[in-house]
Amino acid sequence: MSFFDYFRSNKKPTSAELAKERLQIIVAHERGKRTNPDYLPKMQQEIIDVIKKYVSIDQDKVSVQLDSNEDCSVLEVNVTLPD
Repeated sequence: MSFFDYFRSNKKPTSAELAKERLQIIVAHERGKRTNPDYLPKMQQEIIDVIKKYVSIDQDKVSVQLDSNEDCSVLEVNVTLPD
């Protein structure tokens, strides 16, 4: 056995190792596509509930959006109030 044989791997990866590697790639890809955090729908509902304590609003006229850049994240809430 030479010194260079140590760095060469003659071992074929098992199907489990290949499946694990592929799954890691898929999970990383899916995480990259996700733009909104998981807590946003619950936060939106809680904001609507608080507003409804004071003003009668239509839930369809409330929008919550999270914008992120390198420095900070901005939560934008737009509520159409009745006249």
